Amino acid sequence: MHLFLFRQIFDLKGLTPLIKSNLNKFPKGWFLGNFEPSMLRNSDFEVAVKRMKAGTREPMHYQKEAVEFTVVISGRCILGGIECNPDDILQIDPWEAAEFEALEDCVLLAVKSPSMPADKVEGSP
Repeated sequence: MHLFLFRQIFDLKGLTPLIKSNLNKFPKGWFLGNFEPSMLRNSDFEVAVKRMKAGTREPMHYQKEAVEFTVVISGRCILGGIECNPDDILQIDPWEAAEFEALEDCVLLAVKSPSMPADKVEGSP
C-alpha cells in the first residue's frame, strides 16, 4: 500500500515520515503519473513542473484522449498561439493541437488527465 493511502486510511498525519525527492530526478519535470519514475504512480492524472529557458520551443502536438491544464507560474510564453503571463491557466482539450515558445524563462505547472504517456502525438490532427 502506498504511504499516502496508508496515511489517509489510518489518519496517521504526522506519525509517518515525509518523503523528500528532487524534481531533477524526473524526466522533463513529470513527477506524478502512470510512468516510472513517479512519486505516485496512478492512471488518473499526471503532473509536471517544467522549467523552460527563453527561446525554447516545443513542436505542434496534441493528445488523443487526455485534457491538459497548464498554469504559468512565472515568465511569459506562447502556448497554442495564445500569449500567456504569470497566473494564466490554459486548458487544452483532446485533439486540440498546440505548440509552445518561451518568450522569457518560464516555470509551468502542467496537469493531464488521464495519465497516458503514449497519448501525445506530434503534428496536427
